[in-house]
Amino acid sequence: MLANTTASDTEATTTASTGGPTTPSGRPPRSSLAGRARPGEAVIKLVLRLAAAVAVLTTIGIVIALLVPAIGFFREVQVFDFLFGDRWAPRFADASFGVIPLVTATLWTTAIALLVAVPLGLGAAIFLSEYARPRVRNTLKPILELLAGIPTVVYGLFALQFIQTTVFREWLRLDTGAFSVLAAGLVMGVMIIPTVASISEDAMSAVPMSLRQGSFALGANRMQTSLRVVFPAALSGVMAAVVLGISRAVGETMIVAIAAGSQARIVTGPLEQGQTMTGFIANAALGDSRVGSLEYDTLYAVGLLLFLITLIVNFISIRLVRRFRQAY
Repeated sequence: MLANTTASDTEATTTASTGGPTTPSGRPPRSSLAGRARPGEAVIKLVLRLAAAVAVLTTIGIVIALLVPAIGFFREVQVFDFLFGDRWAPRFADASFGVIPLVTATLWTTAIALLVAVPLGLGAAIFLSEYARPRVRNTLKPILELLAGIPTVVYGLFALQFIQTTVFREWLRLDTGAFSVLAAGLVMGVMIIPTVASISEDAMSAVPMSLRQGSFALGANRMQTSLRVVFPAALSGVMAAVVLGISRAVGETMIVAIAAGSQARIVTGPLEQGQTMTGFIANAALGDSRVGSLEYDTLYAVGLLLFLITLIVNFISIRLVRRFRQAY
């Protein structure tokens, strides 16, 4: 009884003198040390908060930079006429500001690019994740990602000189002019393939091996396992890759500015030329419009619409990713 009392008194004295519980050696336990912030952690937290603040402030600055001139534009042009008008001629004497021609060209190039990038990108992702050996994967994946590092102006010249002129007009004898949304969309799809393939392959590689082993144990072959087990399990990552490809296609500038053409008209077929929203911004920004004029403010009105479209696409993607996300 005396020994127990002495031990309790000693422990209480040690706790009181150190300001907290201690180990038999007199040092605070690891849980106490882990709860204390090291001096460098405060600096790291401050740097991370500054980085997050810079990202938020940059987004706010972009919105303000687009919104202020766009408000001046919409004071003179009705929003309904801008969104639903079918004639885009901001620099003509009888000016018209209907953005539908720019939107149709943008939709055509984006749709064609996705028809190329999504099947090829997902096929490459499935091969790298489920079929390729480690040495083959480590060789092919960096080569595939090199396509994302090629300047887009090079892609634009390739689309104009080779795809449009050589392939379409000389080899296939297609009834098309010097430009077409088909050539721009095809090459833009090739540019997006690395984005879709790399992100999808990372998502598929993150699927636990136990799911594959369970599928094999039930008698499924590799193809069935890839399409019915691995692909659904990685669906959230695959959808994120596709949506990122959509955003990349909608916002691409140099390829469509070079290969799609500069004539703003409603595009009804892939062999026609048309001016996209980003193509108009690139061409008009280099023009001689006076700063503050209505023609100059059309840049910001189209840019704001493009920003809103991208924002809506990203918002939908976040909802879909959260819906189909699976944790293992």
